[in-house]
Amino acid sequence: MIEKRKLSKEQVLIIITGAVIAAGTALLTHLGNPKNMGFCIACFIRDIAGGMRFHNAEVVQYVRPEIMGLVLGSFIMALIRGDFKPRSGSSPVIRFVLGAIVMMCALVFLGCPLRMIIRLAGGDMNAFIALIGFVGGIFVGTLFLKRGFSLGRAEKKSVIEGGIAPSIQVILLILLIAVPSLLAFSASGPGSMRAPIIASLLVALVIGALAELSRMCTAGGIRDLFLTKDITLFLGPLTTFVVLLIINLASGNFKFGFLNQPIAHPDHLWNLLSFVAVGFGSVLLGGCPLRQLILAGEGNGDSFITVLGMFTGAAISHNFKFAGVAGNNGGATTGGKIVVILSIVVLLFIAYFISSKNRKEA
Repeated sequence: MIEKRKLSKEQVLIIITGAVIAAGTALLTHLGNPKNMGFCIACFIRDIAGGMRFHNAEVVQYVRPEIMGLVLGSFIMALIRGDFKPRSGSSPVIRFVLGAIVMMCALVFLGCPLRMIIRLAGGDMNAFIALIGFVGGIFVGTLFLKRGFSLGRAEKKSVIEGGIAPSIQVILLILLIAVPSLLAFSASGPGSMRAPIIASLLVALVIGALAELSRMCTAGGIRDLFLTKDITLFLGPLTTFVVLLIINLASGNFKFGFLNQPIAHPDHLWNLLSFVAVGFGSVLLGGCPLRQLILAGEGNGDSFITVLGMFTGAAISHNFKFAGVAGNNGGATTGGKIVVILSIVVLLFIAYFISSKNRKEA
């Protein structure tokens, strides 16, 4: 007889997390968030950068409560579990640069790895092209991990330093609710499409808490498949895709194809290459954009530096028109293409020389 393998507690937990992300995404889309963008880390950080007037792209300006909820949900769960352990000092400058690279390249595709899964579950095959690049980039990253790549160890820090990231989220939430006149709000475009603040915050708080418990990471799951053949982390994003696919099919929101997809473009080569950089960069950072936010909530200052890098990359992308242009005739801009190529070169440079240094010291 064939022995049936039971799922471990960790696997059950990450499956639950993936399912909740899918359900939360569908709910927030129904309540007003952009279609096929119900929960996109890159898009929402970009919107916050616009809402704080760090870029002038009027169609993507809104201080998204979802980002605040993710960090605060992780922070609360970390406090409950005793996982709030402030630490930093692991190559912060390099992490800032890597965060900016991941963000700028994600915006060429028009979404983070989580949105890639969301778009794919909605039938957008441009996301499948990006998935191929993402897997390829992660594979390259694992080769450097095997060669000794490491950004070093973080050191323990004060509670005050660890609490900076959650505190900033509280301040942003207060501004959004009590002093919205200080912020910018899109009157049209993706930034104007938003679920109610309370719903967005509550959904994100739950997702943030579950992601802290399960260590949910879109890049980490594929990385572990290459390195250790462990499927645990991979079950999270896989569940998100399957559950959201079922929801979209049942609700009539599934639209298969490359053209006429919401807030997307069919520029295949640059969708592929941009996500090679996103996957590669995420592996070097030790986690995807979602994971970086969750770690920041746990008091990880290095991840918060990475998030600040992503925030800066978003502002740069829209101020200098590096972000992709949505539409059937849209695609990567000339500046965006240059950024993707330079990003891959910089990633290879960083990965190679840090790996070489580690080998020599060993």
